[in-house]
Amino acid sequence: MEISEKHFCVILAGGKGRRLWPCSREQKPKQFIDFFGSGRTQLQQAYDRMLHLVPRQNIYVSTQVEYAHWVTEQLPDLPAENVLAEPVARNTAPTAAWAAYRISHVCPEACICIIPSDQAVFGDEAFEHDVNECFDFVAQKDCLIAMGVKPTRPEPGYGYIQIGDPAGPEDLYQVQSFTEKPERDFARLFVESGEFLWNTGIFLSNVQNLVKSLRRILPVVLRLIDKEGMTVTLEQEMTFVKENFSKFPHLSIESGLLEKPHDVYVMKCNFGWADLGTWHSIYEGLQKGEGDNVVVDSEVMLEDCRDNIIKMPKGHLAVINGLEGYIVAESGDVLIICKKGDSSALIRKYVNEVRLKYGEAFV
Repeated sequence: MEISEKHFCVILAGGKGRRLWPCSREQKPKQFIDFFGSGRTQLQQAYDRMLHLVPRQNIYVSTQVEYAHWVTEQLPDLPAENVLAEPVARNTAPTAAWAAYRISHVCPEACICIIPSDQAVFGDEAFEHDVNECFDFVAQKDCLIAMGVKPTRPEPGYGYIQIGDPAGPEDLYQVQSFTEKPERDFARLFVESGEFLWNTGIFLSNVQNLVKSLRRILPVVLRLIDKEGMTVTLEQEMTFVKENFSKFPHLSIESGLLEKPHDVYVMKCNFGWADLGTWHSIYEGLQKGEGDNVVVDSEVMLEDCRDNIIKMPKGHLAVINGLEGYIVAESGDVLIICKKGDSSALIRKYVNEVRLKYGEAFV
């Protein structure tokens, strides 16, 4: 299929990746690491995936100022002006607002796909088909589409989108409700009902609708330089963002647009998907080996071990006996061994405690 010049993409690559500590560090978070030994980082894999759907010059990457050099090093073909380096972290809604402002001045008829860098997609043909279907729909209708996948387990760490009435095209529905990270019992009810999909964090909209929708939920910030007849250079835009981006609230697209759905739809997608943001989600998303252990690009000897996830540096060997349900992860000067469970809160706790007791060097 010919790629449309009106298709644009924004890759989200600004997170600090604390939930995958110690392999993901603040100096070099997970999206810039070849975590699985594939030869490509998570950012590079997301970029490669979108090249089949969007012209190279229409791919933008949103990140933090301190990570912009990683983006330019890992994506040398990306035009410098396509790196949206935010001066402060303000979550995905302000990120989308800035990207939509920039793209609306490049192509007023653009259709945009916003995609996180920290996820695995299985089934490239199905992914490309579903994204193109969404591109076609948002080109004709002012709406936001969230891409969802059928849940395979009651995972409390994901967002759940309740499907409403069919929207016309196959597998497209109105959004009935959205719940972010429910308790496990509620997640189980959601899965058993068959009415909910996991939120992949991938969103599509035409640029004019995206600008309008975000203006509804965000204070007047970019509108100060977006007045009719006003010409703003790229340098002036960057200066304005540097001085004013902190005025945006810390708000996600999900909280701003999915929890109060207005012209919001969800596509029930056919590709496989896994979040790569936490140790627990990586364990659940990857194929298990003997004893239901997940060994991530590491040399290990395991005896009487079950349900563990293990990640070691190159050149290191782990010999483990009698361990069940643990994370074993070593990187640089830090080794962590802790219960797997829902690891996010525990890892954040350790990161904060290490920072207070030992300083930034280990974080």
